[in-house]
Amino acid sequence: MPPVKPMLAKAVDAMPDGKVSFEPKWDGFRCIVFRDGDEIELGSRNERPLTRYFPELLDPLRDLLPERCVVDSEVIVEQGDQLDFDALQQRIHPAESRVNMLAEKSPATIVAFDLLALGDVDLMTLPFADRRAALASIAGDWTTPVRLTPATTDRDEAADWFTRFEGAGLDGLIMKPQDKPYVQNKRTQFKLKHVRTADCVVAGFRIHKSGDGVGSLLLGLHDEDGQLHHLGVAASFTAKKRVELVDELKPHRLDDIAEHPWAAWLEAEAHADGRMPGAPNRWSGADPERDHSWIPVRPELVVEVKYVQVTNGRFRGTTRMVRWRPDRDPDSCGYDQLEVPEPLPVSEVFAAC
Repeated sequence: MPPVKPMLAKAVDAMPDGKVSFEPKWDGFRCIVFRDGDEIELGSRNERPLTRYFPELLDPLRDLLPERCVVDSEVIVEQGDQLDFDALQQRIHPAESRVNMLAEKSPATIVAFDLLALGDVDLMTLPFADRRAALASIAGDWTTPVRLTPATTDRDEAADWFTRFEGAGLDGLIMKPQDKPYVQNKRTQFKLKHVRTADCVVAGFRIHKSGDGVGSLLLGLHDEDGQLHHLGVAASFTAKKRVELVDELKPHRLDDIAEHPWAAWLEAEAHADGRMPGAPNRWSGADPERDHSWIPVRPELVVEVKYVQVTNGRFRGTTRMVRWRPDRDPDSCGYDQLEVPEPLPVSEVFAAC
């Protein structure tokens, strides 16, 4: 019975040794599917229900899943045979009419990668190799929007997936020891993600939720016309670094927001698409206690950051500060330094099954 806390993955820098199963790392919403007859429940990683947001998945899951089962999976949205995380985020909306409209406009797919229960049998104590075999045995007639993720034990094939599948919007590999059980809320799997660096302009910051120091730096890059665009944030600072950043940013704070290139973004209308600094996201927007405000600084500091992926002009995943770059001219920090993978249709990822 729900809830089940998903098993998690620890970040590593290389493929682990031993008997490991490799899978593409999907860029979507983690989802535990519970089926008991006609009843379907979709649970998120943080145990918030997803069921009402993806009504188009319910009948296909009833048609294709066994009568009683629990499946670990990922909900994704494809646009033009590419993953589109922004379109997926838009699916989380309080209005039922908009939920139904988006279900038709940007329908979701659910990608299964583990089987936790089947009938009366709890499979979580079994080794992953056995759970994968059981999952494959029930997936023979699956069709869109219910799919089985590819998996391989061939390291060369996995290395090819790591490079090639990024072009479809995937962000690395999940690696699962074949002899391990399913352990809720523990990092007993591994993930290998693409990590790159870029020099970005610091255009503002947010105070940490504790009230002590800087919680995140707002990052920007220039386009070919010299306009500074918001790219995302760098976060996850130590308590000591948060306090240091306050002093380092203090001389650059702007008293008059009209002098800032993002001045218009303080207006509520600028946040209609949820992508500007200060915009609430779909998960936290309804929380009156959360402070979405930001403090502008003159765009004259450059910071080197580690990032995983850029999707639709925005950083995806956790972006971390590496060091200040006083030797870099802010005007020289442009999009041209970002690596763009060779495009690949998502259908080719599924073809690897």
